[in-house]
Amino acid sequence: MTYEEFKRQLGKAGLTVRELAELIKLHPSSITNYGRQGVVPSHLAVIVTLMGEMAEHGIDFRSVVSGISIEPNKIRGAAKKGCFGRNKQIEAQVLDCL
Repeated sequence: MTYEEFKRQLGKAGLTVRELAELIKLHPSSITNYGRQGVVPSHLAVIVTLMGEMAEHGIDFRSVVSGISIEPNKIRGAAKKGCFGRNKQIEAQVLDCL
């Protein structure tokens, strides 16, 4: 699905990217980054399309989705200072990086 169609389906569902991200426990930039690529992964396309259709038929998808126990993704980013992305440089640092 193109990012443009994704945004259209979001609008159909009455959601913003930020609201969708909160609902499915993602960081908003994890979703907006797909705009640069121009396409979204199929699992997000399915989710948003179903939400749009449910909203169009008067079905409250928000309560359904919020009732699901979704574990948020672990935050990725900078490694601990001196660990260089968990590539252990010096044996003494191994325990500090874990």
